[in-house]
Amino acid sequence: MTAGSDLPLVSVPRSKNPLASRRAESSGAKKQRNRGIQVFLAIVALVWIFPVGYALLGSFRDYAYTAKNGYMSFGGFTLDNYKNAWQQANFSHTMLNSAYITIPAVLLTLFLSCCVAFVVSRFSFKFNLALLGMFTAANLLPPQALLIPVYRMFRAIEVPFWFSDSGTLLNSYWGLILVNVAFQTGFCAFVLSNYMKTLPRELYESAVIDGAGVLRQFFTLTLPLCRPPLAALATLEVTWIYNEFFWATVLLQSGDKFPVTSSINNLRGQFFTDNNLVAAGSVVIALPTLLVFFLLQKQFVAGLTLGATKG
Repeated sequence: MTAGSDLPLVSVPRSKNPLASRRAESSGAKKQRNRGIQVFLAIVALVWIFPVGYALLGSFRDYAYTAKNGYMSFGGFTLDNYKNAWQQANFSHTMLNSAYITIPAVLLTLFLSCCVAFVVSRFSFKFNLALLGMFTAANLLPPQALLIPVYRMFRAIEVPFWFSDSGTLLNSYWGLILVNVAFQTGFCAFVLSNYMKTLPRELYESAVIDGAGVLRQFFTLTLPLCRPPLAALATLEVTWIYNEFFWATVLLQSGDKFPVTSSINNLRGQFFTDNNLVAAGSVVIALPTLLVFFLLQKQFVAGLTLGATKG
């Protein structure tokens, strides 16, 4: 062909950027994977909350209506279940019993746990870890394994009658408080000791230079800094001790001292059980723990996320 001849122009398609294509595919796969995780978590949440929602719905329904139409029907709503449950279970008295047990037990547990955690985290000595392990060991044994020894020990310990009506730690609020403190202190001490170890030592060195003793370091420096984990542990301990039923059944012998968890038995009939009435009683029992959680929700979440990030 001659140099001056005109040649047809052929457009060559530009090749796609392989890096951009790879990023688009990765982004699409990531979105699809995140969508699958969200669907899975939603299904798990629905399965988890279904028994609670079903019991809550049943607590507002009349037993005669559900007996006739079945529990899968919709209707027969009433508030009489809560009124009858409060009267039959004597919640006004048993909730006071639970308060007499739960509040001192939680306060003693948190205070003793702070003391143990402070010693373990701030002082180095030969039996440092052994001391923490001794307190934590109480959480490793099932309560049923210690039933007979604890019962015999509490029956053998004599106390003044102004301290206990029975003259022993049996059938006493303090006996139940002590056993709850003994089983819960180890877990709280373990959590608090790990948190106290993250506190800068420079704070304590500055306090020592300023003339602060050990007690002042504990009360004015450590405890205020431990407010988030203490709030989280207080929420958990209130829930665990308030809902505790095993030791209350073993150590208490008179019905006027039983906690609120035992009141549910008063709602069961001899020949049949009104499940709607029992559901209403269960909702009433759960309300104090829900109230504590919502009051300490901010501190509880902050305590759970401690140490999640640095800096």
